[in-house]
Amino acid sequence: MTVCRVIPPLILLSVGRVFAQSAPPLPDRPWHSSGERQIEDDAKHLRQSGFTVEPDKIYSLAELVDFAEEHNPETRVAWERARAQAAEFGVARSELYPTIAAVVLSQTDREEVPFGSQFYRQTTQAFEGALELNYTILDFGARAGRIAAAGYKLVAANFAFNDTHRKIIYQVAQAYYRLLNAAGQEDAARASLTNAQTAQQAAEDRLEHGLATLPDVLEARSATAQAQYDLQAALGAEEIARGDLATALGVRPTVAINVQPIAQLPIPESIGDSVDRAIDRAFEQRPDLMQQVTEISRANAGVKEARAAFYPALTFSAGPSAQSLYVLQQTLPWGHTADLGGGLSVNLSWTLFDGGARKNNLSKAEANVRAAAAQVNASRDQIADEVWGAYSNVKTALRQRQAAMALLEAASQSYAAALESYKYGVRSFLDVTAAQRTLAQARSTDVSARTQVLTTLMDLAFATGSLLR
Repeated sequence: MTVCRVIPPLILLSVGRVFAQSAPPLPDRPWHSSGERQIEDDAKHLRQSGFTVEPDKIYSLAELVDFAEEHNPETRVAWERARAQAAEFGVARSELYPTIAAVVLSQTDREEVPFGSQFYRQTTQAFEGALELNYTILDFGARAGRIAAAGYKLVAANFAFNDTHRKIIYQVAQAYYRLLNAAGQEDAARASLTNAQTAQQAAEDRLEHGLATLPDVLEARSATAQAQYDLQAALGAEEIARGDLATALGVRPTVAINVQPIAQLPIPESIGDSVDRAIDRAFEQRPDLMQQVTEISRANAGVKEARAAFYPALTFSAGPSAQSLYVLQQTLPWGHTADLGGGLSVNLSWTLFDGGARKNNLSKAEANVRAAAAQVNASRDQIADEVWGAYSNVKTALRQRQAAMALLEAASQSYAAALESYKYGVRSFLDVTAAQRTLAQARSTDVSARTQVLTTLMDLAFATGSLLR
């Protein structure tokens, strides 16, 4: 039975206007078309914003990571890809079962049948229902190889899903520590501005009492202006860092996110692990490496499928059917018959010669195994180098942190002594401004050293795959 549907011409014309596009007419003009507005409107509804960040809450790194894993669209992309691969694995497993198809046929034939010197019109009406069953009994591992390959692709997709989480955790942590550093630099810039204003006030007071010169005051005002400039630069860097963190969470950059200040975070003083153990842990935990190891197993499954092509395949088919036939011949009444029919068959198929196709397919599959193994070895060397570099950076950051602490303490004492001495006329104002600049640099270095320790530790955890643990 055939069902015909008539599509109104106006609808066809409308579809043609929207979707029938052409290349840009001119090379020196932007492209615009009648369907552009519809695409732009559709794009506005793609972004979901059903989640918000609490504006008054101070978030920890763990809370931000949980938020990003739940709302960052990259995790859903990887999840849906893994689900699609699971469906593909189910498709491969379906080869273990027979296929059954139902066929219903209604057919009318009319023809002129000769009889002697005359032709007689004959009309035949047939109604038939049939089942078609096909099943592969034996294929010497071809299906098993394809199923195993699909299964390993699913495992690889799951590792890719885990690696997406590892990367998102790392992105959030990096953005988080950049924001902490920017906020700390802002605090340091405000403290430096306060010191500059204090020194300027001391110079103004001494000038009023005839104990200082105008160049001293001008130098103090210049130092205060420079501190104001540095503060504005720090404020701008903090705004950018907040936008980066919001983007990593999967929300708009304009969303305000409050985090803990750097001063409230404990700074580790040692690594607590050897570099050899860190490298071994990376070999055990890195999901991207495990994904490549899975490729070796998938390639071995391809070898199994390629070898099965050298052997015969045994299939079974069955097709029971029920027929009802009507016939009308000229000058004769209608005739009718009905019966059950069908057939059974067993088919043994064996390719004896194919010009070397099977041999070359097997060689290709075996080469894929060796290539996958070589890729794993190359990745292990690269991962070991990444861990080594991250481990060295942590050790350097820890040493720099100790040096920054000593520098800040010494610079604070030097500035205090220089300012006090200047008030008593023992030191010049140039000594004060020099000490002030050193103190400002020491504050900035101390903040950078704090966040550098945390950042390098996060780099090491990312290189070893420990973020997922």
